[in-house]
Amino acid sequence: MMSANHLEIENSHLIIGGVDTVILAERFGTPLYVTNEARIRANYQRFQDAFPNADIYYAAKANYNLTVLRILAEEGAGADVFSGGELYCALKAGIPSDKILFNGNSKTDAELELAIENDIRVSVDSLDELRALSEIAHTHDHQAKVAFRVNPDVSPSTHPKIATGLRESKFGIPSQDVIAAYKEALSLENIKPVGIHCHIGSQILDVAPFVEATKKMMDLVEEVTRLGIQLEFIDLGGGLGISYENEAAPSPKDLANAILPVFAERIKALEIQPKLILEPGRYIMADTTILLAKVNTVKHAYRNFVGVDAGLNLLVRPVMYDAYHGIVVANKAGEKSSVVYTIVGPICEAGDVLARDRFLPKIEKGDLIAILDVGAYGFSMSSQYNGRPRCAELLVCEGKVDVIRKRESYDDLLASQILPSRFR
Repeated sequence: MMSANHLEIENSHLIIGGVDTVILAERFGTPLYVTNEARIRANYQRFQDAFPNADIYYAAKANYNLTVLRILAEEGAGADVFSGGELYCALKAGIPSDKILFNGNSKTDAELELAIENDIRVSVDSLDELRALSEIAHTHDHQAKVAFRVNPDVSPSTHPKIATGLRESKFGIPSQDVIAAYKEALSLENIKPVGIHCHIGSQILDVAPFVEATKKMMDLVEEVTRLGIQLEFIDLGGGLGISYENEAAPSPKDLANAILPVFAERIKALEIQPKLILEPGRYIMADTTILLAKVNTVKHAYRNFVGVDAGLNLLVRPVMYDAYHGIVVANKAGEKSSVVYTIVGPICEAGDVLARDRFLPKIEKGDLIAILDVGAYGFSMSSQYNGRPRCAELLVCEGKVDVIRKRESYDDLLASQILPSRFR
């Protein structure tokens, strides 16, 4: 089953971006992440077309590869960043500082200083952070522009680990405390409140929670406006889901049709003109990328286990979130499915299962497995667990191939380690 319509089959081989995946595996080895540039651009443009008057700030946490960020910079995207590292990468990729919002619930003083030094707006998550930012801005003789991240107490239907707008979530300031936070910000000479921000979760497949969040946020916007604050932007976050398993998923246009009337009506009534900001990550990146893995072994036991050379070290979503990813036998993509298999990785964890009980063509040692829809929270959540170097990343576009991250070596496992002299 292929959920991404930019994937094709030719001569029973899976094709992405005009390139044969079997040839890619032979040339570059496996495991291997492969991303289709054209799909990134098309997904971004689809979102921007749905919100022509909004700014689209790509959620860099989904995939902060420098080339991915550069492509989106060329398309006009801003960036929602969650760490000093993501901020550094966004700037290096050419995303303008005035189109970056530094989000996060536990920023270090060093990260706040990096934001100040680069004139980056900060989405403040707590009063402690506000006060720390004020002191840093004072030290640098700078006025920091801030938003406050609101916890709107909205419960979307998604995995609990990616529901970020719940009352019990670690993210944001409770909505009933936000106005007091703005009042304190007004009392600080080197702090300028310019925005308001929320984010309710990820992989949300119903627009109703977005509408609820928009209404709650606009109620707060009205109260903030009464304080005499002229909001430059209202950031309603991201979270629009995609179809991983042929489930119904709303489009960016569906989202726009749901929230834009609420937004437009309220800003007109308040006679204000803030910029709307949205933060898609998964929608832009997820279906752009596949992970190619070679079959090491086929074992007929309690299940028909297919052991491949990629595991939770390279794709943790199935283990962490019980996430579903489509599977294609890339060198037999046109053949009839006949056997039920469970695809497992090489990691020393019983939970290292990438796909359970999938009906696929007969699999043999040496076959090539393609795991679909891995462009968001795939490589960006990878690790070197079990002493396994991370794999390479490729960018394909209309038959062209570029390496955008080289494969790590065993030496890379030790690159940052130092053996004390007494052990040498």
